[in-house]
Amino acid sequence: MEANAWKDGVESHAAEPSSPVCPVWKPDLYKLQQEAPKPHAISCQTQGESHAAYGAAFHGAISQAEARRLLQEEGDYLVRISSSRLEPLYTLSLRFNSKLSHYKLFYDESERKHYVGYQRFDSLDDLVAHGLVTLYIELHAGAYITYMCDTVIYEKSPAYLTLNRLKKRAAQLLDGVGDGEEGGPVDYDKPHAFRVHTFKGLNWCEFCGNFLWGFTAQGVKCDDCGLSAHAKCGARVPADCCPRLKQMRGVFGVDLTSLLKVQRRVRPFVVDKCVREVDARGLSTEGIYRVSGFQEEIDSLRVAFNRDGENADVSAAVYENISVIAGALKLYLRLLPIPLITYDAHPSIIKAVQLPNLREQKKSLKEALALLLPAHYNTLKYLIFHLARVVEHQKENKMSSQSLSTVFAPTLMPMPDLTKYGSSLPDLSNEIAALQLLIDHCYEIFS
Repeated sequence: MEANAWKDGVESHAAEPSSPVCPVWKPDLYKLQQEAPKPHAISCQTQGESHAAYGAAFHGAISQAEARRLLQEEGDYLVRISSSRLEPLYTLSLRFNSKLSHYKLFYDESERKHYVGYQRFDSLDDLVAHGLVTLYIELHAGAYITYMCDTVIYEKSPAYLTLNRLKKRAAQLLDGVGDGEEGGPVDYDKPHAFRVHTFKGLNWCEFCGNFLWGFTAQGVKCDDCGLSAHAKCGARVPADCCPRLKQMRGVFGVDLTSLLKVQRRVRPFVVDKCVREVDARGLSTEGIYRVSGFQEEIDSLRVAFNRDGENADVSAAVYENISVIAGALKLYLRLLPIPLITYDAHPSIIKAVQLPNLREQKKSLKEALALLLPAHYNTLKYLIFHLARVVEHQKENKMSSQSLSTVFAPTLMPMPDLTKYGSSLPDLSNEIAALQLLIDHCYEIFS
């Protein structure tokens, strides 16, 4: 089918004025997959010519001319050795589009799988079937495949018109549960966590509406919201991921932006509840944040937060020792997959504190903080202002800004790779200096 015919066919799917329903999924590529030739292995008739990975399709060291004589129908294939090197070069000879083509074969002995790039196949027949579908679709719809990804308007895509609408409707149910500081719901932008995925059954791209053809690694799927797309289409999807609440197993160890996107909050409730509790009954406690609570009680509070959410009881009646609350807060921050002060912002913050005078340091720190993701920035600001309140009571609690910075530096600004330091601890003097500067001058830097 010609490219223009494909284009006309796709545009005819866009909307039918006589129908109240606009078709969403485009079946054309699925029809092509059904029409693609099926693989047919030509078995070797010579006794003893067999191979552990390629079976009876292995013909040994035969010539291209002999392969051409054996492969007569569309989809016929065999495996042969096409080199006399010390290590044999296994070649797939395949008839497609009335031509004979030859492809180098790869086999992973440890996994016992055939592979092409990142795609893995349990059998050679599966690999050939996938290849025939891909070749057939590229032959008949190559121009359209380029067209389909580059011309879609996201606001008119299936993902936006269907799934995104449902996700936003579900998120509205949380309005009032996770309100921001101004009383309104919060909705952070979050990129999709796409990963190459093998789809079972029939699946369509939620960006362009076209079929995800092939039998393995047909596209990408978002780990957080489940959105499926062609790899090329996935690169065009904006940062509008709406993580599914049911995929959030607890709150500890969960990506901060993903969690707040689901909960529609400015900050995680763990931080809010712990900070409020320390403010209420811990500001005068000697060694607050430096003295550890009992690990069993901290683990118990972690379980309560994961199980009960905002309803977890952190009062003195349950956790008399305020250091348990402080320890749970540090644990939550330590388990974030991406540190509160992200690896992207980390180098710029270090450069800022190495400047010669305080004025330049504060100015550069403020600029460096702009590199933080919004969820991280808002949570860090809330935490730093809390630590500044702790410092105001240092006569009673014996915790200066330097003491607090020493405690929190490994948690808020961990080194990206500690393995290179061996058994010795890395030098965190710059990280400590940066946090101390943030605490001592928080009103200017976060203004």
